[in-house]
Amino acid sequence: MSSILDLEPKGLWKNFYSLTQIPRPSKKEEKVIAFTREFGEKLGLETIVDEVGNVIIRKPATPGFEDRQGVVLQSHLDMVPQKNSGTDHDFETDPIQTYIEDGWVKAKGTTLGSDNGIGAAAAMTVLEATDLEHGPIEALFTIDEETGMTGAEELKPGLLKGDILLNMDSEDEGELYVGCAGGIDSTGTFTVTNEAVPTAVEAFKISVTGLKGGHSGLDINLGRGNANKIMNALLCVAAKKYQLRLATIEGGSLRNAIPRESFATVVVPAENAAAFAQYVSEFNAEVKASFAEADGGLLVVAEACALPATVIDAAGQSGLFEAVAKCPNGVIAMSKDMEGVVETSNNLAIVKLDGDKITLAALQRSSVDADKEVLAGQIREVFIKAGAEARSHGAYPGWKPNVNSPILKTMKEVYNNKFGKVPEVKVIHAGLECGILGASYPNWDMISFGPTIRHPHSPDEKVNIATVDLFWQYLVETLKNVPVKA
Repeated sequence: MSSILDLEPKGLWKNFYSLTQIPRPSKKEEKVIAFTREFGEKLGLETIVDEVGNVIIRKPATPGFEDRQGVVLQSHLDMVPQKNSGTDHDFETDPIQTYIEDGWVKAKGTTLGSDNGIGAAAAMTVLEATDLEHGPIEALFTIDEETGMTGAEELKPGLLKGDILLNMDSEDEGELYVGCAGGIDSTGTFTVTNEAVPTAVEAFKISVTGLKGGHSGLDINLGRGNANKIMNALLCVAAKKYQLRLATIEGGSLRNAIPRESFATVVVPAENAAAFAQYVSEFNAEVKASFAEADGGLLVVAEACALPATVIDAAGQSGLFEAVAKCPNGVIAMSKDMEGVVETSNNLAIVKLDGDKITLAALQRSSVDADKEVLAGQIREVFIKAGAEARSHGAYPGWKPNVNSPILKTMKEVYNNKFGKVPEVKVIHAGLECGILGASYPNWDMISFGPTIRHPHSPDEKVNIATVDLFWQYLVETLKNVPVKA
């Protein structure tokens, strides 16, 4: 069986393989930080680890390119830890298992980490190469991009010396990104009372599984199912028709991933048990039909199980159902300036009962900062009216496009000369670090680009092999053509 180590360009795939062997979920990046620092030091290059764990490695210009503008090659070290039900994998200890299928590199039952491992591997390959032509290089490897962008947030001004930022965290080869959405998290917290289980009841475990999930920015417009919304729709009706009481619920796990699964334990009066089971079967058929095209693997089942220890109080249950039902989800508005681009969205990412607390977590994105704040306010109001405490936090700015960017002009020319066509110029409905980094380094001229990656933030994540080679060729040619300093 072919290994990714057999693929071209060999140096890049070798470095990506090394990253797949190092556990690096967000907020657990200690091992990959140490690895990256050791990588730079072994090359004899100036290597810095800042106060939060960002790694900076500097490489001097090659002979004859000393007068070029300095380039910062930027990627993030962390990855989204998502796995399929039944997959035995510990993201804090186990390596990612990769395989090749139909021209794509994939992972066995987990996220692959090509977001942003390919970008990081490309920077590593530039650092160790002896046959490239380029001006001064600084490789910036940030931490915690996926769960708050704290690495970018905490990067100190003045630490880097470059003039141009090449962010290598986009996911469509042949496209250049010059703007992105900002984001903000909104959280609702219910305090509930755990009560004794009513008498003469039967218990069921309800499972919503088989959804594709995906990136809550890139995939939010694809019409995929949200497991939290689907579960709530079932529970709301069943509570009224069959006197259902909720004992446990857990749906979704990451704020920036569309929730693929939700699980709940419920009880219903014994005389309603058969009718409830039939209702779940009918609900499954109905909801599968509604998502047949966008999310055909959806499955909703109810299985008899042991009685739970407690159920939550009726008022807490009602408030939860109301909050989830009324919380906006999916695409809120499309851009009026760029056809086909999502402008504002929300992802109801997490619904989880833990002890006497139920937490709802949602991520709002918008390329218009004011609209992002308005949507966050609306969601807080929904949570508060349903009886929860609510707050918004972790706001980060969008990246405003600069159509007169000099590096944009250069990279369009380079791509046309290299591949015979002009790359598309776009903005992305996702939270790139460029907006945050640009606030600390307003002198930077910024572009984001990368190979073709599909279904990031889900176990279906895959990276197209042919486009990785094109991405690498483009990066090499761009570095060779960076303008001289003014």
